[in-house]
Amino acid sequence: MLLILILMLSGCAMVSVSNVDSRDYVKQRRGDVLTTGELSLYTGTVLQILGQDESSCRRQAAQCAEMLTTAMGLTSEQRLSTMAELWLYQALWYAKPRHKDLLAEIDAYLMSARYAYAYLFYSGVAPYNRLFTDRQTQVRDYYNFAVQQAATLLFAQSQRRWLQDPDVRLQTQNWQVRSLLQHQRFRQQALPQQLLAASSLSFQGLRNQYRRDGLGAELVAVGPDASVARNERGFSELPVPVVTALLSFDGTTLDEVLASDQATLHLVDPLQQREVRIAGNPIPLAANFTAGYGLWLARSDFSRQAFWNLMGASDALAEPQLFMLQPYDPNRKIIIMLHGIASSPEAWVNTANEVLGDETLREQYQLWQLYYPTNLPLIINVQSIRQRILSTLQHFDPTGSAAASRDIVLIGHSMGGLLTRFLVSDSGDSLLQTISEQRRLDAQRRQQFFQRFREDLTLTALPGVSRAVFIAAPHRGTAVADYRLARWLAGLITLPVTVLERLAQVTELLIDPDTSDNSRPVRFTSIENLSDQDPFIKATAGLPINPAVRYHSIIGVEQPALPVEQQSDGVVPYLSASLAGAQSEMVIRSGHSVQETSSAILELRRILHQHLAELPD
Repeated sequence: MLLILILMLSGCAMVSVSNVDSRDYVKQRRGDVLTTGELSLYTGTVLQILGQDESSCRRQAAQCAEMLTTAMGLTSEQRLSTMAELWLYQALWYAKPRHKDLLAEIDAYLMSARYAYAYLFYSGVAPYNRLFTDRQTQVRDYYNFAVQQAATLLFAQSQRRWLQDPDVRLQTQNWQVRSLLQHQRFRQQALPQQLLAASSLSFQGLRNQYRRDGLGAELVAVGPDASVARNERGFSELPVPVVTALLSFDGTTLDEVLASDQATLHLVDPLQQREVRIAGNPIPLAANFTAGYGLWLARSDFSRQAFWNLMGASDALAEPQLFMLQPYDPNRKIIIMLHGIASSPEAWVNTANEVLGDETLREQYQLWQLYYPTNLPLIINVQSIRQRILSTLQHFDPTGSAAASRDIVLIGHSMGGLLTRFLVSDSGDSLLQTISEQRRLDAQRRQQFFQRFREDLTLTALPGVSRAVFIAAPHRGTAVADYRLARWLAGLITLPVTVLERLAQVTELLIDPDTSDNSRPVRFTSIENLSDQDPFIKATAGLPINPAVRYHSIIGVEQPALPVEQQSDGVVPYLSASLAGAQSEMVIRSGHSVQETSSAILELRRILHQHLAELPD
């Protein structure tokens, strides 16, 4: 009996120990309501301090949270962070179909966001003093998620006047919320019709999603038309810009914040704003830089349009359209991308995304992408593209004094690379002279030809451009354009009536009806223009590039072991893509879509960084 009594007494005081599996380490330290669906170890510890049953708190999270407001024995940080998690747990409970209560759900998200906000900025400890604590990361995530859910739910329930007038407050069960629209895009243009959480979007075809950690909900604002809109101006900003949402709560002290039932929803542009100051602390803004671009491409229908655009279908492009991936910024350098034949801005999907993913490039450049009718003759396209770029620059910078109007970078792939070279070349009368010699025009017809087509057939370097990148560009044409399939396809292309009328005038002058020498037909379509035997290609092959423009070549080759004169990307021969005088030339083992390879993207980023480094002070 004495032995049994000793064992019983010793058992009451015994502490046992066991090993924790390494796979459970992170789960125990960082698991919480967002990652596991269960309350965190930190919250469990707080509840144990107060002698509260965790399972009861899960069933009545709101009541449990309210109990903490007066509980003794807790630090401010313990109290606020636990209440933020409990209110988030309650909000997620209301979001379940069997418990659905929309207004209660919104209120619970607002409560969670308020306590997380108070913990982060008004608990008496500055955020930078908790940089390495797991709990601060958890509470920041509670805030960001609660803001995301509250913002999208409030937006869906609100009227436009709520967004437009900061004096209008949206009433929930327990809160009054006003909206503060700080996004440049929606201050100047149509208001968004929908807010989507970037975290809810998954993209196929995009290698990476680029984002920035920080405070706030990462959203996409869907405009009135999220598809590829064509407008009379010929340019448009991305109809689905990225947005970062923040919730702030009235008050400048902890007691005032906790007593207030007034909240403000801020919608800001993370491309224009990197941080926000809260309670005197500079706080980085969260952002997703890929979601808007990816959603726009997914809804654009570019893949179908590109082929019918080449064929000249009834709904094909008549004029180039310019898409601005960010709101115009007078201080950021402009990159203009031109796709190839039978293609669209979708050709740049990963190239553009990787540029946006580079923080330095994203902050120093703005991306423009041209979408143009790829069925038209090269000379018509280059002139209309030139005019579209100039008119867009004139719209945003009438005086031409903005930094954005200087040191522009042009990047072109395939036929877009050829058009890019035309945009940085000066021809004078050399094209007119070469073509008149090729067609052996007599003096009278030559004079008429010069008078009627001097403006059309004179290339002048686009002002403001100081760098160009040619990717798989057929500067000297390609034999592929003369293959039977290519000739058959060219025969199916329909050109606009206005273009046909203009080309008929050219034909009238270039072909002499009194001679039998009509063996060299005038080539009109883009496919025919790309032939290495085409007179226009031959006439332009030696055009001088403006000396103010530094240029680079990126060339794909499928069989690099072959002699250089035999190498090709399957469409464009190396000898056609290579240009003397290039600042750099990179040859990459690839097919014709070399612009999407990792090597080409890295080279392009290097060139863009070099461009920044070489800009005059």
